[in-house]
Amino acid sequence: MRTVGSLAPASFASLLAAEGLGVRIGPFDFHVRARVSGLAQPLQDLYRDYPLLDRERVFSAHVAMRETWRLRGGRRVRFSVDGRTPHDDMPRGQALAVLEWGLNLVVALRFHGFLMLHAAAVERNGRALLLPAAPGHGKTTLCAALAHRGWRLLSDEFGLLRPGSPDIVPVPRPMPLKNESIAVMRAFVPEARLGPTITGTIKGTVAHLPAPAASVARAAEEAPVAWVVFPRWEAGARLALEPIGAAEAFLAIASNAFNYETLGEPAFDTVRRITEGARCYRLVYADLDEAVAALDALAGG
Repeated sequence: MRTVGSLAPASFASLLAAEGLGVRIGPFDFHVRARVSGLAQPLQDLYRDYPLLDRERVFSAHVAMRETWRLRGGRRVRFSVDGRTPHDDMPRGQALAVLEWGLNLVVALRFHGFLMLHAAAVERNGRALLLPAAPGHGKTTLCAALAHRGWRLLSDEFGLLRPGSPDIVPVPRPMPLKNESIAVMRAFVPEARLGPTITGTIKGTVAHLPAPAASVARAAEEAPVAWVVFPRWEAGARLALEPIGAAEAFLAIASNAFNYETLGEPAFDTVRRITEGARCYRLVYADLDEAVAALDALAGG
């Protein structure tokens, strides 16, 4: 199967702006069309390892972006899904971030056939580590570090599970590093090729770290949850990895779900299966190397 990176840059840009192109991201087939100057090159760089799809299929969603103009707002971009616009136009310079957030929004609002946890997930030796966390707790940074230290990236944003199953469904995507995390990851993985630095967004400064090619290539391989770790970054904190009980873990996982109430009993059963089969911990860390070493030791135990 051809990949996004197999296209010449000019061909990719032309297709993206004209009829659009199909891209497989985990279990989802997206049709993407964008007429925004300067977007094609960084988008192709971030998605170069993803499969290209022919147009003769039913897509999970058709997403599109185009430039708009406001007298007082200047050049902006409009994101739409299946012809509908879910939010206000955003600054044109933030187009890449807007598209990435838009894809997240589509998944969160549409695909309730999955239990969706606000959690990162990585895999080693056929077993998954689930990292549920609230925004600002260092989830994406820790996930990105693990993905570049021998773990397979499953997702940095969505822990997807089919109701009744403890297996994570991979959705490897570019990882949005924010603010101080950008410099931290540049130092942690000097060879990494980050996308452009996007300033002034609603989340501050953002730069995307591509998913490792090997993780994208194995996006069809699910993995059962073996460990659940609730991470929290705290400046100056000493490393602490402490076990927690199944009841506490159950409540914390359920509260980090996007659609627990929507699914009802199947969601309850899924979270129960996770907590019955996984070892659960709370992690507090300040040093990324220490946190990765602790989780490596956990997986080796």
